[in-house]
Amino acid sequence: MIKMKIKEAIVVEGRDDTAAVRKAVDGLIIETHGFGIKKETWELIKKAYEDQGIIIFTDPDFSGEEIRRKLTEKFPDAKQAFLSRSQATKKGDIGIENAEPEAIKEALSKAHCTADARDKLFTEEDLYRAGLTGRADSKERRQELGRMLGIGGGNGKALLNKLNSFSITREEFDETLRTIDNKRH
Repeated sequence: MIKMKIKEAIVVEGRDDTAAVRKAVDGLIIETHGFGIKKETWELIKKAYEDQGIIIFTDPDFSGEEIRRKLTEKFPDAKQAFLSRSQATKKGDIGIENAEPEAIKEALSKAHCTADARDKLFTEEDLYRAGLTGRADSKERRQELGRMLGIGGGNGKALLNKLNSFSITREEFDETLRTIDNKRH
């Protein structure tokens, strides 16, 4: 298998995540070791952020999202990569370490920068019209859209925030919805 080269440092939670990411890509990987990020680790992440940029790639669970939030507060221009829960789950355990190398490559290749919060392109009405809220299959549609765009899933409010935060264009949004609709027909 050919490994993908990543210029940014990839920030993960632990050593098992590092092992899984190393199977898929070549690049600098920094471990937070969970919530209690040590001063030396913060300094290492800061240096990488300033020198080459970072990609935050945490588990798709509550702890991973909290760590992502802490990192994003300190490093607002970091790229964000996401795996869906299904891609990161094995035998009931959720984590990057459970993902296949191809899923890791795809997530990292779709890493997005955050956009200025004032530039709100998408609204709740857009989600409703697209069937991402208010329908029996809305949850599945949101999960598929988030997976295909590489921004992760979530409820309507979380998806709306991600669409507006990660510089998703109207064209990307519309094209992805067309692809989802074509798969279902």
